[in-house]
Amino acid sequence: MFNFGDYGMILTELTSILTAQLPTALLREHLRLGTGFAEDGAQDLLLEAYLRAAISAVEGRTGVVLLSKTFSWGLTAWRHFDRQALPVRPVSTITVVKTIDVVGIESVVDSELYRLCKDDQAPEIASTGLALPVLPTNGSVEIAFDAGYGPDWEDVPPDLARAVIMLAADFYENRVSMDATSLPPGILALLERFRPIRVFGGV
Repeated sequence: MFNFGDYGMILTELTSILTAQLPTALLREHLRLGTGFAEDGAQDLLLEAYLRAAISAVEGRTGVVLLSKTFSWGLTAWRHFDRQALPVRPVSTITVVKTIDVVGIESVVDSELYRLCKDDQAPEIASTGLALPVLPTNGSVEIAFDAGYGPDWEDVPPDLARAVIMLAADFYENRVSMDATSLPPGILALLERFRPIRVFGGV
């Protein structure tokens, strides 16, 4: 869960990456670990933990979602009356939008009143008319959407996939803290072109 501050924005992952989706075999090969040993199961659990940490670090650094996940995004005000930039990318579908009043009563917004504007840098939900739905007084809106490059590791752009493997290997080999805030220069170079471009009115 992430809090975006002034507008009361909270992003929540509704689904998570399955173990079968993780490139554990690729990381094992990168590390040149053998197979067929009694400790393989324990090693795989450790590799999975480092892969998840590496994916989280790469997503946090770039604002992109690597593998398909469903999110719920709650906010208490629109930044613009007719459009709102979404917090991550790429976004494939907006599944539902609902307003919530001060006592918690939910109202689903007609899907014909909004549309998804797909964009590599800043996908948006936009009004199909003059304005996005008016939010209830002291209420909020929740947007559920699907984001990510696809369900399989092969869907992830090569530079991002490579960065994850390299970072997970670095975690494994050096046993560094998996919440480390600094990334090695080689990995930063791979991520540079995926860094979000900050424009006026962005999230």
